[in-house]
Amino acid sequence: MARIAVIGGTGYAGSHIVTEGVQRGHDVVSVARKPAAERVHGATYVEATLLDVPSLVAELQGADAIVVAVSPRGDMAESYVPAMLELADALAGTETRLGVIGGAGGSLVAPGGPRLIDTDFPEEFKAEAQAAIDVLEALQHSPESLDWFFVHPAQMFGAFNPGERKGTYRVDGDVLVRDENGVSDISGADLAVAIIDEIENPRHRRQRFTVGY
Repeated sequence: MARIAVIGGTGYAGSHIVTEGVQRGHDVVSVARKPAAERVHGATYVEATLLDVPSLVAELQGADAIVVAVSPRGDMAESYVPAMLELADALAGTETRLGVIGGAGGSLVAPGGPRLIDTDFPEEFKAEAQAAIDVLEALQHSPESLDWFFVHPAQMFGAFNPGERKGTYRVDGDVLVRDENGVSDISGADLAVAIIDEIENPRHRRQRFTVGY
């Protein structure tokens, strides 16, 4: 059993990760700035913020993995990258693995590129996608003492397209995962399956990977 903390644990991606972790028998801590409207039985709920990294790290000391499922939008738009870099620095040299749920924008549309953000990408989401890319690039240049993984969900991932849990998924290293019809899709529940699988059986240490059907 692992102790897993999910920052943004009441959001779309985070709540699915909390649910999957609890169902598999892990000790799961959901971290959010506001009380959860609905709670997963068996999870622990903590009110804390990514904007106060020292207090957050102290609260989560001893966790096997901390997964950040926070979107760099709204009041987090300007604060997300600095907070993530501070968190990464705080976890370097510890036994805690850092997982980051990024967007699809930084993944490649085909081997060798380009990135999705550099194609016909919606302008209103570019700043958010770039913030996640900035964090990925910082992790790739971080000290070897920091154990991390970074996940690019499929292009059609989000609360607007919830889908159902199939218990299956495919991964790639850098390239957006598409099905046989060219659709890049993954449900929140199956993204969570991929995240918990990675925590239970690490295959992408200090690497990014893409997830889809």
